[in-house]
Amino acid sequence: MEKVVSLCKRRGFIFPGSEIYGGLANSWDYGPLGVELKNSIKSLWWKKFVQSRDDMVGLSAGILMNPKVWEASGHLKEFSDPLVECKKCHTRFRINEAWSEEVWWSLATNLEESVKFQDKEKFVQDTLKECPNCGVKDQFTMPRQFNLMFKTFIGSAEGKSSEAYFRPETAQGIFVNFKNVLNTSRKKLPFGVAQIGKAFRNEITPGNFIFRTREFEQMEIEYFVHEKDWKKTFEMWLHEMKDWIKELGIDLKKVHEYEHPEKDLSHYSKRTVDFEYDFPFGRKELYGLAYRTDFDLRNHEKASGENLKYRDPETNEEFWPHVIEPSLGVDRTVLAVLLGAYDDSDPDRVVLKLKPELAPYKAAVFPLLANKPELTKMAREIYGDLRRDFSIAWDDRGNIGKRYFSQDEIGTPFCITVDFDSLEKKDVTVRDRDTAKQERVEIKNLREYLGKGVC
Repeated sequence: MEKVVSLCKRRGFIFPGSEIYGGLANSWDYGPLGVELKNSIKSLWWKKFVQSRDDMVGLSAGILMNPKVWEASGHLKEFSDPLVECKKCHTRFRINEAWSEEVWWSLATNLEESVKFQDKEKFVQDTLKECPNCGVKDQFTMPRQFNLMFKTFIGSAEGKSSEAYFRPETAQGIFVNFKNVLNTSRKKLPFGVAQIGKAFRNEITPGNFIFRTREFEQMEIEYFVHEKDWKKTFEMWLHEMKDWIKELGIDLKKVHEYEHPEKDLSHYSKRTVDFEYDFPFGRKELYGLAYRTDFDLRNHEKASGENLKYRDPETNEEFWPHVIEPSLGVDRTVLAVLLGAYDDSDPDRVVLKLKPELAPYKAAVFPLLANKPELTKMAREIYGDLRRDFSIAWDDRGNIGKRYFSQDEIGTPFCITVDFDSLEKKDVTVRDRDTAKQERVEIKNLREYLGKGVC
């Protein structure tokens, strides 16, 4: 993990947020290479799940929404974590970070019934572990609910009437636009609406680099079906998500399916399966697949008074479609891809074995010697020609070995070198990142060569 974090900073993938001012806890900025990797992942996802399917359309909803949206969706009431606070250092923790799993469930689900009121505080102090931050024992407050949504104000005055929230998920933008999408796209069940966008959660304990942050990006689909079809559709999306993981080049041996027990389900879910990945810091959620039933459309219709039902064109029946939701975090995808691609098994070099489709640069072009104008001129012409179709790096610093090492470390699949033979024979040396093998390729065939190798 430390090696990948170091590479990300050193090579321009990911920087600490607001670094010149001492940073901001668990905020990260994507650098020149990081934004290319991130965009490649999003582009591949969009092509696979939207552009290549007849049953899918896209949407980009606003980050700020009417607060009534979050009331209807249950987020104002349900989207919270039970926290305890250390009385000495005033650090807050989720209950399950301070208690054992068994104690957490007995308290969080049935505190009033399981402990007499007058003995409750004593029970809490007797069963808590020591503070994870300062080590003091028996110095915790009683649990309190802490809503994870970021609050802001709209307009010039601050007050209850101007309160708004940054969205904690992208899904609700799809649900409130369901009728608009339906009326304009004329889709029939089953069909889905896909969205890529930022979400915000005031996580009390973010960490592990970009794994858990307060600002993150989601790739989400709300797939609308007849209720009778939800089980087979759920299985279809399980398969689709596994197929997506394979396309990214993530090792499926490190991916595990976790079925949420009923007591763990979100307030809107009837079934949820997580795809967990073996990160260096433990097995953690990478993606989630949830069966949201008709919870969202039904509640938004009730709260707004707008008819959000679907009318079956064959039977003329009106009903709320049920929803299967594949939810995929962009930032966690980036992290899993980087961790899986990092290879330092060769003592002489570090290689980021990214799938060519995801690599920030598809190839690098350079002259064998930077002080030879004729080599530089030809290399520049090749560079300018190829970059019309591909993301191409230019590098004429140092010797050829250092350039190879640098490109290997950032995951560039091919290095193209213009040498003295190129001037006469009109061909170049193309070096493969993973095998380090080299072959001569005619300049006129480079575009086709790269097209086969990186697409």
